[in-house]
Amino acid sequence: MAKGLLVDITRCIGCGACKDACVETNGLPKEADDSQLSDKRYTVVQEKAVANGQTRNVRRLCMHCESPTCASVCPVGAFHKTKDGPVLYDAGKCIGCRYCMMACPYGVPRYEWKSTNPRVRKCILCAPRLREGKPTACAEACPAEATVFGDRDELLAEAHRRIKDNPGQYVQQIYGEMEGGGTSVLFLSDVPFAELGFPANLPNHPMGEYTEAVLSKLPNVVIVGGSLLSGLYWIINRRMTLTRERIAATEPGARPAGEGRQ
Repeated sequence: MAKGLLVDITRCIGCGACKDACVETNGLPKEADDSQLSDKRYTVVQEKAVANGQTRNVRRLCMHCESPTCASVCPVGAFHKTKDGPVLYDAGKCIGCRYCMMACPYGVPRYEWKSTNPRVRKCILCAPRLREGKPTACAEACPAEATVFGDRDELLAEAHRRIKDNPGQYVQQIYGEMEGGGTSVLFLSDVPFAELGFPANLPNHPMGEYTEAVLSKLPNVVIVGGSLLSGLYWIINRRMTLTRERIAATEPGARPAGEGRQ
């Protein structure tokens, strides 16, 4: 059964325990900037201003899409979705094209720009812990149960139950249930997600379908484009040859075309 996280923004107290647990588990430097995702911070808690002068604490991390766009655009298969839920990265395959960074609708992957052997960095949903039957470090550390770990299906059922049992407390949306074909990280909120910086108007089908549609046309594009370029090269080269011949014919001492031929 695929695992995931349910993050309830109404319960988050902004303590940062999830971030600290992530830093400890992944051996990240403690002195790095905690305000933004980076190659040294795989999850952060950001304070977002909302209406009436209030604020909400919002976690940011890889959403671990059910059909990850990063994997669909990677030309060497450096990203893949596991059956357990995490979207993982293989640095040994990566060629540094960074298409994953451009394609991610959530702006998650980060590049080690200052490294002599750069990699793409992001949350891996504590895949090693999952293989040992443990929850993610962030969920285990959360003192308010704002982040809960479990089977994705059960987390969705719990999210629907909270919305039903607490009318008026939550917006009628579980972010990640359908967006972009669904994600393994789900969110509940009492404030519209667009006001909290979540991408709005994402399709309810996998965004990787767009990539596949484009890539499926590439063989024809390459063949047709190559033929056109070859044709253009021949035309341009022929015109340049004729121009050189005309110039040579006008030079003093030049023989008329065909003279001296047998």
